[in-house]
Amino acid sequence: MIRFVLTVLAMLMTSAVLAAPKPCEALKAEIEAKIQARGVTTYTLEIVPNHEVHDQNMVVGSCDGGTRKIIYQKNDR
Repeated sequence: MIRFVLTVLAMLMTSAVLAAPKPCEALKAEIEAKIQARGVTTYTLEIVPNHEVHDQNMVVGSCDGGTRKIIYQKNDR
């Protein structure tokens, strides 16, 4: 019974770590790598507070526990 309880506690602690909010700079770097892998050369990624988002279609990520968004804009030449 004690082993079972310890196993459950360990699983709960592990899931809490995996669900931890991701820092904005780390998420932005991951998104940039994916965009560059697709060959896009002219774009802008910007980290903004939630209240500054005017177009939800531009949002490509949420970070810092959902308090900030990463927005993407393709820059035409």
